[in-house]
Amino acid sequence: MLETHDIHIRDPFVLALPDEGRYLLFGTTGKNATSGSGPGFDCYVSRDLANWEGPIAAFRPPAEFWSNGQFWAPECHVWQGRYYLFASFALDGRQRGTQILVADQPEGPYRPHSDGPVTPRDWECLDGTLYIDAAGKPWMVFCHEWLQVEDGGMVAMPLTEDLRSAAGGPTLLFCASAAVWSKPFSGHGRRNNRVTDGPFLYRVSGGQLLMLWSSFGSQGYAMGYATSETGDIRGPWRQSPVPLFAKDGGHGMLFRAFDGRLLMTLHTPNVTPDERPTWIEVAEHGDGLVVVPAS
Repeated sequence: MLETHDIHIRDPFVLALPDEGRYLLFGTTGKNATSGSGPGFDCYVSRDLANWEGPIAAFRPPAEFWSNGQFWAPECHVWQGRYYLFASFALDGRQRGTQILVADQPEGPYRPHSDGPVTPRDWECLDGTLYIDAAGKPWMVFCHEWLQVEDGGMVAMPLTEDLRSAAGGPTLLFCASAAVWSKPFSGHGRRNNRVTDGPFLYRVSGGQLLMLWSSFGSQGYAMGYATSETGDIRGPWRQSPVPLFAKDGGHGMLFRAFDGRLLMTLHTPNVTPDERPTWIEVAEHGDGLVVVPAS
């Protein structure tokens, strides 16, 4: 049995299964996962968010799998009675993209579902997440990477009902520079790079649609949110002026604990191999979110 601080993981994603009394934790794992090859994806299982069983091998790539490394940010979503991992993959000489995997059980084993990446093949993309609109139609929201466009973009694209492919073209929602808290950084010989990472959609009880996302702020890696002014995924989007988490942590999501609390998870610090998942209680406040002070 592991405790939370024993688990080295980036980009944590929690699937809460209240009928089973279990939480499943997914994320980017492996000592070389951010830069080199990775064996696949693992998950961990807990009943109290403190003690964990695992790792459980959720996905191991088949011999003919197109990517050989940088397996990043798996997210587990339930759709029409099955379990889908949205995850980012890369290969030398080919653009990074988000592919969709499928399984009949939440722990897997997962197998390729889409034919390679669903994101545009000539775009450098990552961190696809699933969003279901008011009409019950699936969308992928993902990041168009700063590596290709400098000012990272947040993009939405409709999916087919079976989640195997795109059902329409991509729509730019906003760029990283739209948030006043997002700051440029130097990299790859350029000085004005701005990051968009880790989108996650959440609708508050009043009906407003929020998007959590990460970038670099004045104190390092950070996570803030934006609000759709129409309630529609296409926006327009209004950025919160300050991040929810400002110092050395991000790429998170929201889930409801079994005791009713709304929890935000993210990894902190943002330095390998020290990243650990953390749980932060948040609350709806008006049409936004606030962090609940620790007692």
